[in-house]
Amino acid sequence: MENDVIAKQPDKRAGIRFVLTVFGGLLVASAPIVGLLPGPGGIFVFAIGFALMLKNSAIVRRFYARLKNRHPKKGEWVDWAMRRKSAIRRIRRKRENRDAD
Repeated sequence: MENDVIAKQPDKRAGIRFVLTVFGGLLVASAPIVGLLPGPGGIFVFAIGFALMLKNSAIVRRFYARLKNRHPKKGEWVDWAMRRKSAIRRIRRKRENRDAD
């Protein structure tokens, strides 16, 4: 019964999440422009924007999941760079399986 009450509560941070997602999208869109400047700035701007979008938007997470299914190697790199818990678990499992063989 308590779970039903929790599930029906409105998300108080929905507005903040939306603003952060839009800001992340602006950073991703501005990354090519920043990339024209000397140095690796465009990569960092893109990574920060993508991370903001991925953390705050369910739509972006679904898109990212589909992208990872199509291109698993690229997904591994992104997970590693973002230090996602799921990536850490997968790396640990791979090491354990390799050590067991």
